[in-house]
Amino acid sequence: MNKFLKEFKDRGYFYQCTSEDELSNLLNKKSINAYIGFDSTASSLHVGSLLQIMCLKLLQKHGHRPIVLLGGGTTRIGDPSGKEETRKILSEKQIEQNIKNIQNVFKIFLKTNNPKLKPIFVNNYKWLGKLNYIKFLREIGKHFTINKMLSFDSVKLRLDREQSLSYMEFNYMILQAYDFLELNKTKNCLMQIGGSDQWGNIVNGVDLIKRHSGKQVYGLTTPLITLASGTKMGKTEKGAIWLDEKLLSSYDYWQFWRNTDDRDVIRFLKMFTDLEVKKIEEIKNNNINDLKIILANEATAMLHDKASAQ
Repeated sequence: MNKFLKEFKDRGYFYQCTSEDELSNLLNKKSINAYIGFDSTASSLHVGSLLQIMCLKLLQKHGHRPIVLLGGGTTRIGDPSGKEETRKILSEKQIEQNIKNIQNVFKIFLKTNNPKLKPIFVNNYKWLGKLNYIKFLREIGKHFTINKMLSFDSVKLRLDREQSLSYMEFNYMILQAYDFLELNKTKNCLMQIGGSDQWGNIVNGVDLIKRHSGKQVYGLTTPLITLASGTKMGKTEKGAIWLDEKLLSSYDYWQFWRNTDDRDVIRFLKMFTDLEVKKIEEIKNNNINDLKIILANEATAMLHDKASAQ
């Protein structure tokens, strides 16, 4: 198995993949460009997005180039995945400001000194903002069937619960597939990574590129992280665990990791630190509180710095 995919699995990042053997062969042969999209619905990302950032970091470690797509265009629509109601529509000015702020987080996690691996930042408003509706329907819309679109979880769940789904949101999956096509054409992007709730959207992109351009690309998803307690990662009684020090101090960030449930510690050491998996296996039977401090120190040093962790 390819080294990147092996470590991706060893760290617990793997959920689903399109054509895994083919992807493994491709990654053994050459370095590729791969992307993850982040919508800009707030002025900072929170710890719920950290797994995706760690995936981009792992791509770089194994000699592949990450593309960070900041959804200036798709944020104007709103992703219905996992949502019970329509997202609040933000002003264009607010979205652009959010993008500027969010970009800073990636500059902390992703190395920028090697020009071949330096992250490529793109804002999908650049192409989505210029779309001609009729032309788009003729060239892209013809590849999508309503039957298939209605079968995706993001749509089905809302309809089953008789919650309204606006036509605007219904189009989100087509726009995300179009993003992948655009990045394939302009940045030679061969893979999209996302959370398991994005699987339908990612497969749409893979299919669209095959139909539109006859090219083979790949999709890879990560599991949605739930805590041993059953709650969603990144939300606490006090609120979201932000990755921006203006919104959450390094002290509170450290405390969040220090207070990890005993049952989650080893899993989180693999997912959210740079410690080698072999090293984590060696120390996994150490005192649980010592392991929590290692987790808190490693995670905080990565986002802030060693002095803050100390």
